[in-house]
Amino acid sequence: MDVDANVPSLPWNEVHGPARGVVYDLIGSQNRELAQSLHDTGWKGQPLKPLGTTSPQFKGAPRKNGVYTTSRDGALWFGSPVPEIAAALIAALATRSELVWGSARLGIRGFAVDVSAPAGDGPVELGTATPVIVKHENRYLLPGDAHYLERLQHNLTHKADVLGLPAPTGLQVLESGPRRRFSVRGAPRIGAQVRVAMEADARFVDGLRSWGLGLDTVQGFGWIR
Repeated sequence: MDVDANVPSLPWNEVHGPARGVVYDLIGSQNRELAQSLHDTGWKGQPLKPLGTTSPQFKGAPRKNGVYTTSRDGALWFGSPVPEIAAALIAALATRSELVWGSARLGIRGFAVDVSAPAGDGPVELGTATPVIVKHENRYLLPGDAHYLERLQHNLTHKADVLGLPAPTGLQVLESGPRRRFSVRGAPRIGAQVRVAMEADARFVDGLRSWGLGLDTVQGFGWIR
């Protein structure tokens, strides 16, 4: 979805903070029961929510230390590997001319449904546009930390179970970005963008591309480029 912002910058707590509310508002405008069920209990008896989004991403935004600047050339991505959820998102976006994102209003200049070419079974590399959130015993982990691969693999296996697909194998982190810290509803989220490799079923790769890596994908983390 192409957007422009009515403010020159976003407060840091509004980069990812509003995402969850925006997503549930969009789904709820089309299917209130579905939005409530996802929020309260997850999907089909599993606590995971098969939903992904990004924080607002802006091209050409001026660089300022300590400031998340915006521009008139912004974008947001929303997705789900579940057709029922994806259909509700698409129908909702088709009715909107703007999104309220915290204290900002994002004017919608247009949106398109992105249908990627089908992936093939086997080795695949995936890179993220937003930081990946991974935790172990309530501690946020970064690539290279003990338990990072173990917990990311656990999350991928859980997602595969939700989708009824084989879990990937051979997970590796090929590259990672700097540590990033955001505040979401007054609590920290700490992670880093990554590029990973794995052996995976093509259907699972397609599902991940509209869901994301790691935790808190409904809050804009772990979206795959």
